[in-house]
Amino acid sequence: MTAGPAEPPRPELLLATSNPGKLRELREILGDRRARLRDLGDFRPVAFPEERDDYARNAIAKARAAAAATGLPALADDSGLEVAGLGGAPGPRSARFGGAGLDAAERTAALLEALKPHRGPAREARFVCVVALATPDGRVATARGECPGRILEAPRGSRGFGYDPVFELATGAAMAELSPAEKNAVSHRARALRSLAAALAGVRD
Repeated sequence: MTAGPAEPPRPELLLATSNPGKLRELREILGDRRARLRDLGDFRPVAFPEERDDYARNAIAKARAAAAATGLPALADDSGLEVAGLGGAPGPRSARFGGAGLDAAERTAALLEALKPHRGPAREARFVCVVALATPDGRVATARGECPGRILEAPRGSRGFGYDPVFELATGAAMAELSPAEKNAVSHRARALRSLAAALAGVRD
């Protein structure tokens, strides 16, 4: 019996993040694509540039560094939480809010402490994400997504990661109370990736 034609190898896409929560979400959101999703654990350590106070610049720098180091198209994101009562902080520095060496629960506690004097509109907030897709030949595409909400006075829920337990959506649910599918329907990261669909299709197809 003659074997049928072999299927062409799937294109590969590198997810350029070492954050396990982000990596899980990216895999969930992109899981139905035909590209083979790789992560940084498959390669030698990539040297990323120092982060600055700009989502797009950070995402592009990370994606370009990963693509140059691995020879694969690389997808990176930079995201943060912006709170009205803190003048838009912590923003791109959300992962370092409260000082160096804090874990997610400690950063969240620091945020709640900073917001203790604030009520009403001052607790309005949004999650922001910029995703960047860079190819080894230097091409870059970016997209931005946002998710509006407000900061709760105490954490709720056990899902998600980062500031999800204190971020309340317009529905009244905390982000950390949503299932992965529910979160991926409304999150800033999913919205950004949907806006990047055409560029991602170029890698996939």
